[in-house]
Amino acid sequence: MGILLQAQITTTTEQDNFMDMLSNMGIGGNIVMAVLLLLSILAIYILVERYFAIRKESLEDENFLMSIRKFVEEKNIDQAKKLCKNTDSPISRMIEKGLDRIDKPMTDISSSIENQGKLEIYKMDNKIANLATISGAAPMIGFLGTVIGMIIAFQKMARETTVSPADLAGGIYTAMITTAAGLVVGIIAYISYNYLVNKVDKVIFQLEARTTEFLDLLHHND
Repeated sequence: MGILLQAQITTTTEQDNFMDMLSNMGIGGNIVMAVLLLLSILAIYILVERYFAIRKESLEDENFLMSIRKFVEEKNIDQAKKLCKNTDSPISRMIEKGLDRIDKPMTDISSSIENQGKLEIYKMDNKIANLATISGAAPMIGFLGTVIGMIIAFQKMARETTVSPADLAGGIYTAMITTAAGLVVGIIAYISYNYLVNKVDKVIFQLEARTTEFLDLLHHND
């Protein structure tokens, strides 16, 4: 019973200290922390959402590729187009664009596939650039909190003839905590950005390999 009571007192004290710390940071410091909190939530959301979206786009269906090869070799282009329409993947949409221009020169087929590929890459890159923005903006916002904290500290020094460390605590809290928070958010966003870019690059290489196989297949079946 005594242990539980002591733990409750400790938790309450920590909560009070945390609330005191926020109140000592002032309006400017709290605004900076609120902005950094929103940026951190946005960065985590983009990371999770883009991870699953890119993962879905990277999945390959070997049966689909084998069926396309079979239909092209048999000159059954209509069936190949139908299969592409019924398959939701970047490579199926790219191959469909090529099949739509099957009677055109190879340069036209390759160009249409490339244009569709650019669209697919844009879809995968969507929102990732925001992580780069957050990784650069978050530390700067944190440093803004540092400036605000130093202003608070110097204002107290200017107003009072005798200044104790406790009087400067609010400004120091604001300066140190906002700086640390900004760096943490920036690091998270930076690592997330590079991780997702690397995954997109792998998908791009995969798409290029499959489209090259498709173009070679068309070339050999002319």
